[in-house]
Amino acid sequence: MVVACDSEILGAKLESGNLRITVSKEFYGGMLVDSHEALNYLRSASIMNIIGVRIVKLALEAGLIHKDAIIIIGGQPHAQFIRVNL
Repeated sequence: MVVACDSEILGAKLESGNLRITVSKEFYGGMLVDSHEALNYLRSASIMNIIGVRIVKLALEAGLIHKDAIIIIGGQPHAQFIRVNL
């Protein structure tokens, strides 16, 4: 499982309507990596949970997520992904 967020929203509390998320350091704050390394982690993930403009754009441009899988919470794009190998 890979979880990732843009560094500037780490620690933020976001909400939109009845959706609320805390971008907690305990869940998202493992290590700081550049976009190349982040993409390597995302490509190898069987499960991912990502939030933030840059990280979601990176996953979208790499074809890892579909644009319809993105929701906006507190102005930030958020997506989850589960890879199923049959």
